[in-house]
Amino acid sequence: MTNGIAIKFTLNERGTPPGKLADAELHFTDGPLVGLKLIGFSVWERRGGNGRNVTFPARAYSVNGERRSFALLRPIVDATAQHSIRDANLEALEAVEADTAART
Repeated sequence: MTNGIAIKFTLNERGTPPGKLADAELHFTDGPLVGLKLIGFSVWERRGGNGRNVTFPARAYSVNGERRSFALLRPIVDATAQHSIRDANLEALEAVEADTAART
C-alpha cells in the first residue's frame, strides 16, 4: 500500500490474451476517495520478453469509423507523473508473484 492506495491484482491464469499477466485496481484507503477504486490497469509482458508494461484505464470511441481511445488518468502538468503509479503496479505484482511462489 502506498499513500492511501492499495493495489489489488487479478492474475491472468488462463494466459489469454497472450502476454497479459494481470489486471490491477487501485483501492483508495484514505482521503476523499476512500472506499472507491479505479479499475482498468493491466500488466503485460513486453514482446520479446524483455520487461513488463502497464496499461492505464482508457475509453474507446470512434471517429469516422476509426477506433481511438483516450486515457482516463492523465497528467496535469508533468508528463512523467504516471511513472510512479506504473512503478508501484510493477513492484506490487512482483510482491504478489514472490508470495505465490513461496507458497508453492
